[in-house]
Amino acid sequence: MPAVDIRHLSTASANFEAEFQRVLHWSAETDDAIERRVAGILADVKQRGDAAVLDYTARFDGLAATSMAGLELSQADFKAAFDGLPIAQREALQAATRRVRSYHEAQKKASGESWSYRDEDGTLLGQKVTPLDRVGIYVPGGKAAYPSSLIMNAVPAHVAGVQEIIMVVPTPVRGSVATGGSGAAATAARGERNELVLAAAHVAGVTRAFTIGGAQAVAALAYGTATVPRVDKITGPGNAYVASAKKRVFGTVGIDMIAGPSEILVLADGSTPADWVAMDLFSQAEHDELAQSVLLCPDAGYIAAVQREIDRLLPTMPRAAIIAQSLAGRGALILTRSMEEACAISNRIAPEHLEVSSRDPHRWEPLLRHAGAIFLGAWTSESLGDYCAGPNHVLPTSGTARFSSPLGVYDFQKRSSLIEVSQAGAQVLGPIAAELAYGEGLHAHARAAEMRAERTEPIQ
Repeated sequence: MPAVDIRHLSTASANFEAEFQRVLHWSAETDDAIERRVAGILADVKQRGDAAVLDYTARFDGLAATSMAGLELSQADFKAAFDGLPIAQREALQAATRRVRSYHEAQKKASGESWSYRDEDGTLLGQKVTPLDRVGIYVPGGKAAYPSSLIMNAVPAHVAGVQEIIMVVPTPVRGSVATGGSGAAATAARGERNELVLAAAHVAGVTRAFTIGGAQAVAALAYGTATVPRVDKITGPGNAYVASAKKRVFGTVGIDMIAGPSEILVLADGSTPADWVAMDLFSQAEHDELAQSVLLCPDAGYIAAVQREIDRLLPTMPRAAIIAQSLAGRGALILTRSMEEACAISNRIAPEHLEVSSRDPHRWEPLLRHAGAIFLGAWTSESLGDYCAGPNHVLPTSGTARFSSPLGVYDFQKRSSLIEVSQAGAQVLGPIAAELAYGEGLHAHARAAEMRAERTEPIQ
């Protein structure tokens, strides 16, 4: 196989900025035809409910059923799948779930508890944190199966206190080629329920599950049908149809984010074995052809070594064609003047996954402001975070780490402000509120405050 065609850039080059912008460019705009088709599917499911879901599941996934009962998975299905796994897979699922649960329990203690205090006049002020009642999680089932995605979405919801977790997962039938729902292609795994996904549902505590996917699944969760419960929020990744549907139902329900292609940025000082870094770049490139893998390093010799390892290792990869196309289309090996400059460029990119692969990662971590997740040190491969380290692997992409955070317990909670004004407090706050209300021309607001401030005796 010839050398992998991946961009080599240098920050010292006169045309670096233009080349760098070409590396970063990715349009999040959804194709107009997809948008129109998704709009039609959502409207149809909203109007016809289960009947529309059954029609689209048969059309797009080739999975025919006479009723929604034929598309619902049971707790017995989950348990049977778990019991049927090899013991090593069962133990891996349990260990990953324990670590993810432990991390999110710590997260809840740090930021997800209710609190209150009383000020000097006895007024109580605070915040009440309550979980969402019911959430829907979308687990992809087209090109691959993702039990890890199920764990990362279901566990923090459980820790937050959500009572009902409704899973949807497409299970297309072999040979189905229609698109518009789950967007499945004939080359994907067909017609078989993935036992690892069902076992993960058992371990993670999914309440109900349906073998539906695509825009019709999002619509069913958002609007509810006779069979599929309406949820408060939808989380989990999917293809362009799923992303478009989630964007359209936002406001009717909450959503986690509109995710773009997966990304990894490796910030290296040249001390990590070059083959490790090459494989880390592959770990994102193998997701799909639009994934992005970038290396920032001040050592030209090390960049050359990574290129050699890319060329050597690529033929050993089962998904070599996807990796090669991803690296050629959106990958880059960038020579920087220093590690400080590499950190500054990293902040401009705001990557989903950021590996600080250096002898002293804690020296550089304070300089890094924007990233979905930061992996510190040579031993910390991004793939450990994907599966079992503990923090969530649902992360902001496409530069949105500048203003967004990883999925967490807080995404499955809501906050209500608590205000209990004492009689003494009404005397203090009333005149302030009235003055501002009169200034805004809202006289009823002002009088409501003044009436309480004017009363001197207690309410009997």
